[in-house]
Amino acid sequence: MSGMLEPDRDGEKRATLAEALRELRRAAGLSGERLAVRCAMSQAKISRIETGRILPTVIDVEQILRALEVPEEVAEEILALTRAANVDYTSWRTYARIGLWRRQVEIQSLTSAAKEVRQFLPAIPSGLLQTRDYARYAFMSAVAGRPAGDVEKMVDARLAGQSVLDDPHRKFSFLMTEQAVRWRRAPVEVMAEQVAHLMGLSARPNIDISILPVDVDVFAAPLNIFVIYDERLVKVELFSGSVVLRDPRDVAYHREVFDFFLSRALRGADAVEFLQSVKEEFQGEIDGGALEC
Repeated sequence: MSGMLEPDRDGEKRATLAEALRELRRAAGLSGERLAVRCAMSQAKISRIETGRILPTVIDVEQILRALEVPEEVAEEILALTRAANVDYTSWRTYARIGLWRRQVEIQSLTSAAKEVRQFLPAIPSGLLQTRDYARYAFMSAVAGRPAGDVEKMVDARLAGQSVLDDPHRKFSFLMTEQAVRWRRAPVEVMAEQVAHLMGLSARPNIDISILPVDVDVFAAPLNIFVIYDERLVKVELFSGSVVLRDPRDVAYHREVFDFFLSRALRGADAVEFLQSVKEEFQGEIDGGALEC
């Protein structure tokens, strides 16, 4: 992970990109207004890009470079810099320094700004779908080296963020693997309650919960948790932190991945029936344990 960028390095990349584009325009002898005309952009947008107030997409920079007729080798360097600037990596160590609970606030902010959210969940239900007890166990890491935090404060922040689900104008698609539903992240009583909670949420018209079962042929590996916010960005969860991707091609690729797995998943009534069967299995364990006592 040594090549990934921490927040201060991200800022340096953005500032370097803004300066490079500004110098290329000046070398071409063009004013900001003239470049804006050639790029079919507003002069204000060109100004904000060149001063670093906004981060241009790869597509924006491609348009600018074409308008400036930049040599191919220079264009490749600038595009590489643009792609790097459009990737933000934040480690768990950084979150620990500012307060792990703040990560929940950041997620809430991203979700509240989106009209459509797609979450791919190969190992655990989304925080937006978790009960309080399940969330508490989810925050209790047993992995050595992972920063510890105020669990109750993180749980409170997570549950507060779930209010976004109450907005009927926002659409949420949660695609979970069977393992994400069954994986024992908590005692069986908590697991049964969590599955029942998923069933209840699936009845909401703005929430789609789909399950990718283990007995379906899927010739691809569901590797990472990722969340797609509209067409704007993708957030990918790693063991050591999270990566935000803004390149439209990265966003489009993750949408293709999501749709690929979704096409093989149980949806609607079939997903609810599956969840009901898992809940009954957990309940059977609870009842069997009570009888043994």
